[in-house]
Amino acid sequence: MTGRRRTSTTPPVRPQRTGSRVSTKVKARALIAGAVVACASIAVGCGVVPGITGGSGDDPITVMTWAPQDTPATNKPGMPAMAEAYARWINANGGINGHKLKVLTCNDHNDTVYAAKCARRAADENVVAVVGSYSQHGRSFLAPLEAAGIPYIGGYGVTDDEFSSPLSYPINGGEPALLAGLGEQLGKKCGPVALVRPDTVAGDQLPVLLNAGLKAEGHAAGTDQRAAEDATEYSRQTELALGRASSDPLKQGCVVSALGDRTETFMDSFRRDRQDYPKVGTGTVLGSLDQSLIDSTGGQSSPYEGAHVTGWYPVASDKRWDQMRKVIKEQAFGDNRIDPADAGVQTTWIAYNVLKSVVESLGDSPITSLAIRHALDNGLKVTTGRLTPTLSWRYEDLIAAVDFPRLVNAHVTFQVVRKGQLASERNGFIDVSRTLETADSN
Repeated sequence: MTGRRRTSTTPPVRPQRTGSRVSTKVKARALIAGAVVACASIAVGCGVVPGITGGSGDDPITVMTWAPQDTPATNKPGMPAMAEAYARWINANGGINGHKLKVLTCNDHNDTVYAAKCARRAADENVVAVVGSYSQHGRSFLAPLEAAGIPYIGGYGVTDDEFSSPLSYPINGGEPALLAGLGEQLGKKCGPVALVRPDTVAGDQLPVLLNAGLKAEGHAAGTDQRAAEDATEYSRQTELALGRASSDPLKQGCVVSALGDRTETFMDSFRRDRQDYPKVGTGTVLGSLDQSLIDSTGGQSSPYEGAHVTGWYPVASDKRWDQMRKVIKEQAFGDNRIDPADAGVQTTWIAYNVLKSVVESLGDSPITSLAIRHALDNGLKVTTGRLTPTLSWRYEDLIAAVDFPRLVNAHVTFQVVRKGQLASERNGFIDVSRTLETADSN
């Protein structure tokens, strides 16, 4: 979990909201309506002019996937690698409606300038969508995409901008849902909670979201410990967090690490210092922890044993991932960039299946950026093999969270590290939309 540096089974249907929640949803819809009107007022903006064509007749459908690679902070090389493997699989099986899928990739270097360059390249290359991507710099890449009318489908959800742009179509609840869900997960299990998170703009929202989840379970707010996202050691942060988590001798406290790729570095310090605090537990989110990290740090003897983990999707061992694993084996065997347990790889897989559903829904019509957006905006329902709830991006499907007006899927899964394996702690999806709706008032 990182940010911009400073300089179930099918879940139950929610009941109809009434009272103050309705007014909140009206505000959320008004924000989007205003954004759409603003787009329409710009002659060349937001793709209101005829959309970019990426698949007319038998032409290939050209899309792009980007992610940071080879940087000192969070890296997601498996996402563009998964996109390329998906294209090879689709094309080996006749394409989508007879169209070959052409995937362009870009490295955003965790840098605002490079993120904008990736977006401008997408426009220059006439891509019809950016799919299954990761970037910490939403403001930098969304403006060029909006100007070109290119939809952003299935971003990782690391920035608030992905949940406000009218051209963004998120497939998960991003970092907001994970932190709110983790707060709910820990609220009934932990005493004092200490959060260690990046000292970044995106990191600043994490305490608010975690505390909203804790409050939903009647728990006191946790403490907030900032840390550099590219630090090489975290001894000071570890000592402070352990001290705060053990402040109540009658309750087992929990330390929450939300440092993305640097979680492993943090846990090196945590493992050493924890000997003096044997009762302190841990909590984190998918993206900061996955099965490969557990394996590489000792499996059942790793410092993550017993950790509570919140994710967007079913555990990686679930049979619902079998198709993805088969594609990786067939099309990317030996490519060590692709870890099927990585939340970024999983997000890219789901996002490309959303794209496939959209293109199939268009039949023989030209495949343009505008046509894709119209299909998504007009109520197309996309199933993902129960890896998420059914997805739809109509106004009616938005949750009533003013800060996240494009968020349509606020479901998470509760997991636990048991005998060295990530396992389901609770069956099915947990809907944290109500927690997110009230987060700004906590």
